[in-house]
Amino acid sequence: MDYVERFQQLDAWLVQHQSVWRATPFTQLKPSWEQEWPELATWLRSRSLSEAEQAHTQLQALDAPDPFRQLCEQAETLSQVPDWSAEPTRSWPELLQRHIPGRKWQQITRFAQASQRGWRRPPQHWLDWCAGKGHLGRLLAWQGGQPLTCLEQDAQLNRDGRMLSQTLQVDATHLDCDVLTPRAWRQFRPEHSLVALHACGQLHMTLLQQAAHAGCAQIALSPCCYNRIDGDSYHPLSTLAQQSCLQLTRQDLSLPLQATYTAGQRARRLRDQSMAWRLAFDLWQREASGRDLYLPTPSKPESAMAQGIAAFCTDLAAHHDLILPNAIDWAALEARGWQRLAEVRNLELVGGVFRRPLELWLLLDRAIYLQEAGYTVNLGLFAPAHLTPRNFLLLAERNTEQAITSL
Repeated sequence: MDYVERFQQLDAWLVQHQSVWRATPFTQLKPSWEQEWPELATWLRSRSLSEAEQAHTQLQALDAPDPFRQLCEQAETLSQVPDWSAEPTRSWPELLQRHIPGRKWQQITRFAQASQRGWRRPPQHWLDWCAGKGHLGRLLAWQGGQPLTCLEQDAQLNRDGRMLSQTLQVDATHLDCDVLTPRAWRQFRPEHSLVALHACGQLHMTLLQQAAHAGCAQIALSPCCYNRIDGDSYHPLSTLAQQSCLQLTRQDLSLPLQATYTAGQRARRLRDQSMAWRLAFDLWQREASGRDLYLPTPSKPESAMAQGIAAFCTDLAAHHDLILPNAIDWAALEARGWQRLAEVRNLELVGGVFRRPLELWLLLDRAIYLQEAGYTVNLGLFAPAHLTPRNFLLLAERNTEQAITSL
């Protein structure tokens, strides 16, 4: 893949359709794109909540009016990367996977299997960034025999990880260290191979910047939570992305995170009830006040829903210092909230088409930044989506014959 060319294609496509994927049906009664595609909007509004849930992770299979299918085909083409997610064939000692949930262990083993793909030189020293107990780094160090350094700010996690490393006779150093501070960055050495599985926004951006500055030999990164950044707007890493007219907000960065594969039935039910009641409150306050304006609502504990929709909505009204009429049919309002939730979830399917392309735009910004810094870079998938929707893997290896460019 020519990463510059793919980035430019994605950039042009996302800019062209930004009014579509930036729409927020939860807060907007009628997103602007409905005027352009009225047949698609009418069809989506006629569907049930369960139909929206079924289509959420299978958008390409949805037989929706134009231009939905065309958008899905374009998104799929623009989001293609190599698939490295084959199931590992080897086995490991039970102690390596003890106390690790099954899905997490599968993510770790597939990450470990794919992490050295394409590297020309064998790793010399692993460094696990935001390591927790160091499960990922310990597996890599155990199977390859290299030393390991784990950076983690939680002292108890480090103590637990240190005991596990000693039991497995892995040469590991577990440091109590905030990775967003210079003390952590001073640990980086040119011989280090850095690994980070699901490091959040600012954490993994800092990792890339500091690793490139130190000239670390290799990087294997699976990013997560792109919206967890310093500030309200995104500052691209690469020169190419900095030249884009696409200016991303923190809310924009949350779009790739909206795909849900693993939530349990109870969690989904509570989430849906909370959202339906919030939408019911939104209808109530708009109609009572005469203002077509969404009011942000604070998070509520699960116990708040046990008190019923009347208490739930009146508490939200009090939060905004609103005096709203109480003589209403709460059952009818709740039914309208559930109907609105069904419409919202179906309308959000259109924005969902752009989740993966936007995520790859962000990954390519990171990949091109590393290329600019003198690294050979590869992008692929390390796990199937049902194990984790954040399954992109960025691999980078320092070109020893090149000097570090100005960063």
